[in-house]
Amino acid sequence: MANPILTIVVPCYNEEEVLPETVFRLSAILDGMIAEALISADSTMLLVDDGSKDATWQLIDRFHEANTFVTGLKLARNAGHQSALLAGLMQAKAYSDCVVSIDADLQDDTDVIREFVVKYREGYDIVYGVRQDRSSDTLFKRATAQGFYKLMTSLGVKIHYNHADFRLMSKRTLDEMERFQEVNLFLRGIVPLLGFPSTQVYYDRKERFAGESKYPLRKMLAFAFDGITSFSVTPIRFVTVLGFLLFALSVVAAIYALIGKIVGANVTGWTSLILSVWFIGGVQLLALGLIGEYIGKIYKEVKHRPKFVIEKRLLAPAALEDAPAPPASSYAGRHR
Repeated sequence: MANPILTIVVPCYNEEEVLPETVFRLSAILDGMIAEALISADSTMLLVDDGSKDATWQLIDRFHEANTFVTGLKLARNAGHQSALLAGLMQAKAYSDCVVSIDADLQDDTDVIREFVVKYREGYDIVYGVRQDRSSDTLFKRATAQGFYKLMTSLGVKIHYNHADFRLMSKRTLDEMERFQEVNLFLRGIVPLLGFPSTQVYYDRKERFAGESKYPLRKMLAFAFDGITSFSVTPIRFVTVLGFLLFALSVVAAIYALIGKIVGANVTGWTSLILSVWFIGGVQLLALGLIGEYIGKIYKEVKHRPKFVIEKRLLAPAALEDAPAPPASSYAGRHR
């Protein structure tokens, strides 16, 4: 088979501290695979600036001028990690045979990319990067992550355990994924739905090379909740079941009260009454909030707003033939 054109897509948000090392390592990986004739010499990396507030885009522009591997996308605003990643994947598929996605923080092992390509050449359309273990995580993060994966599985969502967004996808899988039009993106759940031949490559996750994590606890919880509500209606069904259970309990309580009245027993004290009122009121608010969450997702979907807006493109000359034509002012020429 002809050597495939590979693009490595890297979402970036305020990554000026780590970006020089990221570009250096990925360039070395691409150089090595080209020398081994595993990939085409037209292979590149695509750095997607997700509305960074630091010098991330200036660095991408500078690297693009000096490094033939570096291409870039600048989103007009911060669209979020999943949308930025999708923007890069959809751009790269226009001129690539396969695409690898990896975060800029260098926690995922860049050396594993070579194994991804080997698996792709063996006939796999999707190659998942899966962590060997979570020994490097804190006890809290390990417990919450394991709980999340178990919960998603129990809700019927097909998701790969200990896999984030470090994966290889072939062009035909990306073509099919483009047909998934939902605004509420959870790519870890969408990719397994494609059903193409897939395999896993295991690796050890490292510490972040530089800078601060862009996923604090608040964002991690929001991301997990989005994943659950985007792929399962089980929470709504749980509320329904809970409603039936409370109704059954209320019937039992009513019978108990009637019997007490008949036999002349007086029930005194407000504690049980107040607890019941607060409990039922809390359940009702929870149910309304959950229903509102789903209605909010429907509201976002029916608007059909674009998931991202691309402000600038810095592409390789060969890629410009297949890529959508950017505005005249958005392309900066190369200087070799």
